[in-house]
Amino acid sequence: MSVERFELAPGYTISRLLRGGWQLAGGHGEVERARAIADMQAFVDAGVTTFDCADIYTGVEEMIGEFRAAHSRRGELQVHTKFVPDWSDLPRVDLVYVTRIIDRSLSRLRVDALDLVQFHWWNYAVPGCIEAAQHLHRLQVAGKIRHIGGTNFDTPTTAAMLDAGVPIVSMQTQYSLLDRRPAGAFSALCAERGTKLLCYGTVAGGFLSARWLGQPAPAEPLANRSLVKYRLIIEEFGGWDAFQALLRAMDGIGRRHGVSITAVATRWVLDQPHVAGAIVGARYAEHLADNLTVFDFALDADDHAALDAVLAQAPGPAGDTYALERDREGPHGRIMKYDLNRD
Repeated sequence: MSVERFELAPGYTISRLLRGGWQLAGGHGEVERARAIADMQAFVDAGVTTFDCADIYTGVEEMIGEFRAAHSRRGELQVHTKFVPDWSDLPRVDLVYVTRIIDRSLSRLRVDALDLVQFHWWNYAVPGCIEAAQHLHRLQVAGKIRHIGGTNFDTPTTAAMLDAGVPIVSMQTQYSLLDRRPAGAFSALCAERGTKLLCYGTVAGGFLSARWLGQPAPAEPLANRSLVKYRLIIEEFGGWDAFQALLRAMDGIGRRHGVSITAVATRWVLDQPHVAGAIVGARYAEHLADNLTVFDFALDADDHAALDAVLAQAPGPAGDTYALERDREGPHGRIMKYDLNRD
């Protein structure tokens, strides 16, 4: 089956499976740069034409830009980047600052206009968030940005940006069977205002896979940043035993449809209201064939009943989207890196 597509904004269509770029930025093991760039072609050839990256993913915009420059059908590729001013820079984010970072992304990606810029603001206590979003809108009007999205904003702040006239077409947010926070207030806002969800963490850094079925909880230190992050989410979900119960239910569903646990996890997210796409992180194309099986099957009523029975016993993280992570002194906030947007 071909890769599903979604019209994120009028005239702008993306693949519903997006190739994530965080794993190329370091902290996930050594990256073979030439191999990573060459493997990007396999994703595009398969129909995964939308790539996700960020100004703070060290070296990733440049890698995608190098691939794009050599790609003979570059018009079929969509690249979503981010604008993430450093925590320490927040008081100084004015139009000049925003323009400098956007111009740098244009240069790195080798494009005349950025397809989608996803804005993030670390600290709501520092004023200027709404104004920074409006600066992005000014650059959109000037032709440097085609579409504006957000990254990890909560419901009230997203509503405030929309009310201020910033046309936020999407919000990138963590969403998975382990973390269903977007299904609450944010989903209601999406229904009202038409904002769509681009979801990361759908397979919890690889935890939602057969590799962990029936296994004991991993000992620290964990192998990479993703595992550290999503091990915390498993604890919020209900702990390792609840996680294993979920994996067993997913494994039964996967066996019935002839697909992997990972495919079940991604399909569930894609089926949620207001979800435009799922971001699947990848350094190379080695798992691409398995990723694509998400488009080969559908979850039925029996599948949802099996999953719902587990989810009812493990409600998962509570609160609005990204609220836990915004507590810099809490376990989720302490693992973040807040000042990565240096030249």
